[in-house]
Amino acid sequence: MGLEEEIEAIEDEIAETPYNKSTEAHIGRLKAKLAEKKEKLEQQSGSGGGGGYAVEKTGDATVALVGFPSVGKSTLLNALTNAESEVGSYEFTTLDVNPGMLQYRGANIQLMDVPGLIEGAAHGRGGGQEVLSVVRTADLVLFVLSVFEIDQYDRLAEELYNNKIRLDTEPPSISVTKRHTGGLKVTTAKGVDLDEATIKEVCREYGYVNADITIQQNLDIDELVDALMDNRVYLPSAVAVNKADLIEPDYLDTVNANLRERGVDPDDAVFISAEEEKGLDALKEKIFDSLGLIRIYMDKPGRGVDYDEPLVITEEENTVEDVLDTLGGDFDERFRFGRVSGESAKHDEQQVGRTHELADEDVLRIVARK
Repeated sequence: MGLEEEIEAIEDEIAETPYNKSTEAHIGRLKAKLAEKKEKLEQQSGSGGGGGYAVEKTGDATVALVGFPSVGKSTLLNALTNAESEVGSYEFTTLDVNPGMLQYRGANIQLMDVPGLIEGAAHGRGGGQEVLSVVRTADLVLFVLSVFEIDQYDRLAEELYNNKIRLDTEPPSISVTKRHTGGLKVTTAKGVDLDEATIKEVCREYGYVNADITIQQNLDIDELVDALMDNRVYLPSAVAVNKADLIEPDYLDTVNANLRERGVDPDDAVFISAEEEKGLDALKEKIFDSLGLIRIYMDKPGRGVDYDEPLVITEEENTVEDVLDTLGGDFDERFRFGRVSGESAKHDEQQVGRTHELADEDVLRIVARK
């Protein structure tokens, strides 16, 4: 039996096994085996998500425009940036990854229009693995949906999930420390539903025989497998609904209902017309906010505050230490203290150290040793 047949057999057994406490450990073991065999199949086919199109990442952040063929991604990219993507009415209009640069609020945001995804992309159909490998390197996934085909979201999300891309969630809080003896010792926080037997069965499938396993949050079997595989990518996402200018007002309720059905709040989605260039300002703002970018205006000795070209960092890496890392050179070694004015400061020119957390549009002066 080949790997594909083994995978299909495991999937069938999972589907046919009723889920309850008595079968939980068995299902956990099957899901762990399934993930391993899928990984092995991808490696054998040479499409495990590590290859793909060679697209150089530039700018302060990267956004992957994900959508089915002919939803208007190329037109949208051209409207938002200075890119010139080939646009046509036929299927697979974008034949290669086409990057462009969105300049917004002082940040340079690289947008990548990837070829339209099709069902089965995660398993290699239509060059889908190469496309998905590009998406994995992005900082934000922007779903571009036709207002008439909101259900495309389901298939796109499934393809991303099958390629180890987890959207709008954080990595599970799990630690596994190997030991030489003593078997598996499981410690769980209050509220964790998975029982100890299930956790041990899954861990054994990944070769853990002697280890301390600590789980800090409630999670399901799939999330446990994700944590142990340790090759998942966790990305934020946003939704742009294109061709909104073509719908009648009484159809809007249907569109909103379709979005809610997929867990998307219509108020969070951005309705646009790439062709008519409507709603693009709102989309730019959504992209900027979803990336969690922070602009820091550097006060440069002898030149004053540079408001034209801010240093752009993220909300997750927003300390003075992070600024020093971004600046590079010998700033880290020469750093004495910083002076900050803005939202994060208690007063103008507050003296701060490396661990001070900065806010958007703070002014920062680095005081360094000569």
